[in-house]
Amino acid sequence: MNRDQFQGASRHLKGRVQTALGSLAGDPVRQVRGAANQVAGGAQYAYGRARDQAEDLADDGRRLAHAARKRADDLVQDGRHAARTVRRRGESYGRQALHYADGHRTNTLLGIAALAFAAGWLVRRSR
Repeated sequence: MNRDQFQGASRHLKGRVQTALGSLAGDPVRQVRGAANQVAGGAQYAYGRARDQAEDLADDGRRLAHAARKRADDLVQDGRHAARTVRRRGESYGRQALHYADGHRTNTLLGIAALAFAAGWLVRRSR
């Protein structure tokens, strides 16, 4: 319960007492003041409740934002790890390909020639 809720509830109660005393004493001015205090107290109490709920929502939003940021940081770390792994594998496969090409030069030249022929055949207009 915040300050506005407390003050609003007490003002509402004060207004009810004023209204009751005004009706007992037959004082219409006191009754009107009491009714005005009741309405004002109810409005202040409602404002205090709304403010309290808004603060709760803001706290929930902060917690959600913190959780989302932590999750995003975790995903970025996972992505970096996966990228490093893929890079290492690519470098390893590249070294293996170079080692094979260096050891099997004739087969490599024949393979490149076959690929060049196939590419030329696919690119030409009439087949």
